[in-house]
Amino acid sequence: MGGEPGGTSDQRRPQLHAARPLLLVVDADPERLERCESELERAFGVDFRVRGELTAAAAITCLQQAHEWGQRVAVVLVDDALDAQERAQILATSRSAHPDARRALLIEWGAWADRATASAILTAMSVGDINYYVLKPWTTRDELFHRTVAEFIQEWSRYEVANLREVVVIAAEHSVRGQAVRSLLARNGIPSAFRESGTALANDALKFIDEPDPGAGVLVWMPAIGGVVLHDPTDAEIAEAWGVPTALASEDRSFDVLVIGAGPAGLATAVYASSEGLRTLVVERESIGGQAGTSSLIRNYLGFSRGIRGSELAQRGYQQAWVFGAHFVLMRSVERLEMGEGHFHAVIGDVGEVTARAVVLATGVSYRRLEVPSLEKLLGNGVYYGASVSEAHGLMGRDAAVVGGGNSAGQAVLHLARYCRHVLLVIRGEDLSASMSQYLIDAIDAADNVTVRASSEVADGGGDGRLQQVTLRDRRTGEEETIPLDGLFVMIGAVPGTNWLPDEVARDKLGFVLSGSDAGAHELWQQSRPPRPYETTVPGLFAVGDVRSESVKRVASAVGEGSVVVSQIHTHLTVP
Repeated sequence: MGGEPGGTSDQRRPQLHAARPLLLVVDADPERLERCESELERAFGVDFRVRGELTAAAAITCLQQAHEWGQRVAVVLVDDALDAQERAQILATSRSAHPDARRALLIEWGAWADRATASAILTAMSVGDINYYVLKPWTTRDELFHRTVAEFIQEWSRYEVANLREVVVIAAEHSVRGQAVRSLLARNGIPSAFRESGTALANDALKFIDEPDPGAGVLVWMPAIGGVVLHDPTDAEIAEAWGVPTALASEDRSFDVLVIGAGPAGLATAVYASSEGLRTLVVERESIGGQAGTSSLIRNYLGFSRGIRGSELAQRGYQQAWVFGAHFVLMRSVERLEMGEGHFHAVIGDVGEVTARAVVLATGVSYRRLEVPSLEKLLGNGVYYGASVSEAHGLMGRDAAVVGGGNSAGQAVLHLARYCRHVLLVIRGEDLSASMSQYLIDAIDAADNVTVRASSEVADGGGDGRLQQVTLRDRRTGEEETIPLDGLFVMIGAVPGTNWLPDEVARDKLGFVLSGSDAGAHELWQQSRPPRPYETTVPGLFAVGDVRSESVKRVASAVGEGSVVVSQIHTHLTVP
């Protein structure tokens, strides 16, 4: 305990500035602190410095000095038994001074029996104070403790600017194309680092690969892929260099199943179809994972107790389907779909025509955005799109707002009101009557902790690593007001993007594809048998996930539909 950094002598600074990244553990119990330090040193001491502190004051000083001296902090572990206010001060200092550091509560084995502990963890996660919890080591060589901390370190390494990543992007700070490339890599789960042109980090990379500064252009270096260097590449060129296919061989034109869309539903379809021997092709026009792939953290997906980034979940699904033999064509669109005798013809942009015996529509939706840059930066850290309000429990006793005037927004408000101190519903119209069911309006009126802000819109917002305030603008007067806020849920609609489908495919008034009994009740269904549960008005054409009318907008349900539809495809292929 009490090792570097800890003193305040100026002569120590040059040595510490170049020091290894820090693992900080705070525990008021000397014996338990010693055990944590020993286990951290044993597992990570070669590459990281380990420091333990008994008090919040000492830990805060350590974090502040590390920030002042330009040192990197990788992981901060804080004992749950510390005074709540002191614990919050440590985590707040870590979040502001070292935003990329992973933060966790240290809890005792058996603490899962304590509901108060679970509530504290969930609340801290929901507002961005911690990433998860860590069970204290109970013996020497506690490999569960080692593994958990190792996962935190791996997550930190993906965000730490100074670390060399698998892909390095060098461009001007405000380069539009540079930002687009970074977004492309992030959406597809490709680990990358950005180096601003003219900075020391960029110059070091350019010297290493003996390349000039790209100036107004974009340079992409892939040290993990044989050192490939791309100058002003297209999206397809980046994908191909990384090993992601954007084309098909001339002999690969006939498939059992064509899956359109590589979100959770499409990936699940690909995994189950290919694993069951069906020759499968997946076409995705943007990035693997769809809307779910943009989620910074999915916390309520079964089996991932600490949560999982949407892009990582999507990458795992992609790799799983690829191993089973599924074919992928990314960054291409299906431009035309036609029905033939016993098979479908699909024309893929820049690829050509393919045939399939069955087709699965898994194109998802595009959620309408607020288009407020300051809030886009806080996605997953207090700002959420879509109908999921799984963060409600973690906002107990705090303030939240919902943007939107539809039924999903009303349902979200009432759900949040069960936990939050106050919920604000922000709508652009004069009242709710035009867009919300009366029973929801009545329930909202009756809730004493809900306020409706009519004729208003979100103009700005921000916070220190997480959402802390939002600025609302009155649409009638233009006046603006900034209010403190812990959670913002945006539900202003979703667009299914199904206009390209042939007329034979029935859709509801919003453009979502009809399936199952809804398809069977439509005049376009001409078969003597009823359609299968996910079958559309075209036999052999199925719809799963968010694009399907009346679907549940959840990652888990999309995966479930993708897995279940494969059995219906088998039936279709054997019993027309």
